[in-house]
Amino acid sequence: MSMKKRKIEIMDTTLRDGEQTSGVSFAVQEKVSIARLLLEELKVDRIEVASARVSEGEYKSVRKVAQWAKNRGYIDKVEVLGFIDGTASVDWIIDTGCRVMNLLCKGSLRHCQEQLRKTPEQHLNDIEQVISYAHQKGLDVNVYLEDWSNGMRHSEEYVYLIMDKLKDLPIHRFMLPDTLGILTPDETADFCSKMISRYPHLHFDFHAHNDYDLAVANVFQAVKAGVKGIHVTINGLGERAGNAPLSSVIAVIKDLLKMETNVREKYIYQVSKIVESFSGIRISANKPIIGDNVFTQVAGIHADGDKKNNLYFNDLLPERFGRSREYALGKTSGKANIMKNLEALGIDLDEETTKKVTARIIELGDKKEIVTPDELPYIISDILKNGTENQDIQILNYSLTLTNELRPTATVKIAIKGNVYEQTAAGDGQYHAFSKAMYKIYRSLNKPIPDLIDYMVVIPPGGKTNAYVQTIITWRFEGKVFKTRGLDVDQTAAAIKATMKMLNMIESGNIPTFKPMQLP
Repeated sequence: MSMKKRKIEIMDTTLRDGEQTSGVSFAVQEKVSIARLLLEELKVDRIEVASARVSEGEYKSVRKVAQWAKNRGYIDKVEVLGFIDGTASVDWIIDTGCRVMNLLCKGSLRHCQEQLRKTPEQHLNDIEQVISYAHQKGLDVNVYLEDWSNGMRHSEEYVYLIMDKLKDLPIHRFMLPDTLGILTPDETADFCSKMISRYPHLHFDFHAHNDYDLAVANVFQAVKAGVKGIHVTINGLGERAGNAPLSSVIAVIKDLLKMETNVREKYIYQVSKIVESFSGIRISANKPIIGDNVFTQVAGIHADGDKKNNLYFNDLLPERFGRSREYALGKTSGKANIMKNLEALGIDLDEETTKKVTARIIELGDKKEIVTPDELPYIISDILKNGTENQDIQILNYSLTLTNELRPTATVKIAIKGNVYEQTAAGDGQYHAFSKAMYKIYRSLNKPIPDLIDYMVVIPPGGKTNAYVQTIITWRFEGKVFKTRGLDVDQTAAAIKATMKMLNMIESGNIPTFKPMQLP
């Protein structure tokens, strides 16, 4: 029973290990923002923000984070990786204003002998000197046993030799990293159990890497074995294949191990998206918990099962993480999927029209066009009005010019309810020129203009230069946010199609309003 009530400490190392992701570098203000989100919104227990002595820029960043943390009462939760370099790392950390050092020691005999070229005894002497100096300076010290996983595989007696000497020093936590991401779940369980049974009174953290896609599985076994803390990063950022992602780890600890953390689940998705934006590393659409598609059902049988007593639900309800369930539309969609989306939109269709809508979605799916709930009203309108010729707004003609060292220009001729209008405009790009010409027409008619808030071009992986591209534009109009998509071999033409869809939706008043779906 006591196992079920265990609370696992979460240390987030997005700002240190996560920033070692290839191509990722956070600006100073981004670091402060992420630190705030981690400690104040998500409520992780600790954050590791940098490695000591890396650069002048890193020093300034850490000072800013430390300053913020001190003002907010979090300074004891902010940690910096330090090295066995006499007084240098300790002084650097003290100067930044931080108060916790995570000291990097060698956890395998190979690292000790071949990298440091020292005996275990010499290495221990160096460690003791750094810890003694850190203690004098008022720093709290945690210790990383670098390459501990290989140490346990190949030189277990070395690990115990180091631990036997360190266990009585003023060290708060002993951190067990799978530095190269080589452990299997069975090994993780075995090695962690050995450490805990040999040193039952010490606090152990486990630090997983994902090289074999086993980071979360290894975390599961480490917690099960009795470790008290787990290291994570937002979105699984980190060197090579990354670290254990916070989102999955939190769900596993709560749902599968029936244990607790202090992390507030409802902020996970929000923070993940912000870090995605700051890092420039896109979250995979199928990444558990935080991927765009993971709470989206496509197959009609799943939607039908959801309707009949939640047959396809598990404990990962999207509302937990600040999200909502969607029912996507594709060639495997059945009537149940369509009905779920119609319910969400508050649209009531007769049997015959529903069949036509389903057939149209299957047709589009066969062409690999993604159909979203946002487009459903447009598809319905299209079917009910018997084709595109009955749209209120039609584009009759347009011409786009791109000339070297001259601004692109566009001439546009459109019909609005049978009345024809034409305008020309220059812009910063071809689509911008097109938009300006369109909006000239709209302003002359005193028609309201929506805001474009996001523009994304999707190209099929491995697509040829003549492949279809999909342009997805997110709009804001009268407080409603919605997306439209266009498909063409030319991305500007696709964007124009998406724009025309948007204008017709506004003209007909058929803008979808999405609220989190009430689960049955």
